[in-house]
Amino acid sequence: MKNPYEVLGINKNASEAEIKKAYKELVKKYHPDKYIDNPLKELAEEKLKEINEAYNFLMNNKNSYSDKDLLHSIRIDIQNGNLGEAERKLNMINRKTAEWYFLMGMVNKSRGWYDAAYSNLETACNMEPGNREYNRAFNSLFRQNDHYREPYRKESDHNICNICATLYCLDCLCECMGGDFISCI
Repeated sequence: MKNPYEVLGINKNASEAEIKKAYKELVKKYHPDKYIDNPLKELAEEKLKEINEAYNFLMNNKNSYSDKDLLHSIRIDIQNGNLGEAERKLNMINRKTAEWYFLMGMVNKSRGWYDAAYSNLETACNMEPGNREYNRAFNSLFRQNDHYREPYRKESDHNICNICATLYCLDCLCECMGGDFISCI
C-alpha cells in the first residue's frame, strides 16, 4: 500500500474533516461511472481502489496511531514474523529516522536480504552512533554474513560451492582424458 497521505494528497497532520474532503474530491474525480466506454476505466477503478484503501486506513488509524505507536506495532509485527505488514507500515512513514532504518533493516534481515539489511542497519548506526541496539544488530549481521562479501577466505575453502566447483573440474579433466568422473554431468 502506498503512503495514504500521498494518495489523498494531504499532509500528515490533516484533520479528519480535511481527510474526508480530499477523499470526496478524489472519488468524484476517479469514479468509474465517469469513464464508461473509456479506455481509462480500468485505471480509474484501480485508482479509486487505492483511494478507498488510503481513506479507510486513515479513518481507522487516525486517532489510534502516533509515529511512536506505529513504530512499536512494527516491532511487534517483526517479532511475530508479519514482515509484509511491518514493511507496509514502514512505507507509510514519511520521516525516515534512525529507528525507521533499523526496523527496515530487521525486516530485510529476517527475509534473508542481507545487502539491504546491511545498508539500512549501517544508516541507522550512522544516524545514532551511540545506540547499542542498532550497533548490536549491525555487528551481529556483519559477523554472521561477512563471508558473502569477501570473494576468498581461507576458512571458507571447504564450503559447498568450492566442493561443487572442485568436483566439476575433476569431471572435466577426466572427460578430457577419456574417462568420466561423474556420469550425470
